Amino acid sequence: MHNYIEGQWTSSGATETLPVINPATGEELGRTPLSPAAEVDQAAQSAARAFPGWRRVPVGERIQYLFRLKALLEDNIEDLARTITMEAGKTVAESRAEMRRAIENVEVACGAPSMMQGYNSEDIAAGIDEMMIRQPLGVTAIISPFNFPGMIAFWFLPYSIAAGNTVVMKPSEKVPLTMQKVFRLLDDLHLPPGVVNLVNGGRDVVDAILDHPTIRSVSFVGSSAVARHVYSRAAAAGKRMQCQGGAKNPVIVMPDADMSSASEIIADSAFGCAGQRCLASSFAVAVGDAARAFTEAIGERAATRVTGYGLDDGVQMGPVISSESRTRIEHLIEQAIRDGARPVVDGRRPDIPKYRAGHFVRPTVLEGLPVESDVARTEIFGPVLSVHHVADIDSAIRLVNSGAYGNQACLFTTSGASARKFRFEAEVGNVGINVGVAAPMAYFPFSGARESFFGDLHGQGRDAFEFFTQEKVVVERWPREWSRKF
Repeated sequence: MHNYIEGQWTSSGATETLPVINPATGEELGRTPLSPAAEVDQAAQSAARAFPGWRRVPVGERIQYLFRLKALLEDNIEDLARTITMEAGKTVAESRAEMRRAIENVEVACGAPSMMQGYNSEDIAAGIDEMMIRQPLGVTAIISPFNFPGMIAFWFLPYSIAAGNTVVMKPSEKVPLTMQKVFRLLDDLHLPPGVVNLVNGGRDVVDAILDHPTIRSVSFVGSSAVARHVYSRAAAAGKRMQCQGGAKNPVIVMPDADMSSASEIIADSAFGCAGQRCLASSFAVAVGDAARAFTEAIGERAATRVTGYGLDDGVQMGPVISSESRTRIEHLIEQAIRDGARPVVDGRRPDIPKYRAGHFVRPTVLEGLPVESDVARTEIFGPVLSVHHVADIDSAIRLVNSGAYGNQACLFTTSGASARKFRFEAEVGNVGINVGVAAPMAYFPFSGARESFFGDLHGQGRDAFEFFTQEKVVVERWPREWSRKF
């Protein structure tokens, strides 16, 4: 693995590396250098040198690079998808969908000439005009997680450079291969040297980014504990921050829901990407008479989901990212059972022929877990769904709003009144109605609330342009007698 600094691929001077493991096969795919802080400084200084020239490139010319990037991503989507599957474990269909979302963000960022516009008022007083203009911040940084090695960087990167900023990117040390290939495509664009930079590494690289005086903003996605650390440390250094954290996403099933459709959609939400996404449903609430029918239906969906290597035909769910993750998930399932949960479907220690070295946990459904249990409040980040029963929608909404997280909540119903009540009262950033993964399109912000988001402006769409620009207000007065002199 190499770093990319000032338009050149460079070998890190790291003295330590980490293996990159295919989570389905156990095969070592490469090694990630744990770059020292000095290499973050090199990247940041490179980006700082590039910024004055890049910001002066007209926005209409800046987006021409993005149009070419979209074409390159389209041409290479299959190779990128296979790389995601090999290093992150998801199915190749899920990986293709991930890259499709990345491409959508490039498309939206191409709207920068309109999205960056300010506004003005003429004659705020006699002969005086006032306007607000948007200008780029400077050097920006992106710290991305393991679960979407291709997509999440694109919540930020195309918007940042379209707005006239330069970028220092740090991918997850667990899944660096996808960004290696993405940056080779960026290299093919022949951007001015230093506009985009890549530094591999672990916590030392993160902290160097957070502390670096030249870096003006940080965009981060990861667990809530790390998001809080990133937010507080970078904010103390005076940076602009957007930090997406963890989740414990509830899904509510009303008695009037179409149970066959609801159980299929919720199974895809809970077990898709092996439950390793921040919009995975992990806490199901069956209301009233829905309890028995939904539990039986979701149990059947879980038991029949085909688990294996994501490059193989017919596989519906891949492994979790590492042996440590698998051990943690299985421990939490065991703890839930000790706390009183009944395993409707128990996915621990599965036998996956041909891939016994893989980090597999099959879909798991738990019923009767006390809502006050630590496990019921913990982000498991695996293919585990707990099913809870309440009497009415008011009780369900109270459960939704009682948790620490606020990333997503979904409702399944055929009642417009229930849907309207839910979307109005649920204290979360993303709401789904008869949708299991309420992932916003690229022209909407990827929202979040409470412990799921630290900051003010989110990734994607208009929020991204507001985050990556600073407002400047200009008040102008041109007395008539001055004009006559010239």
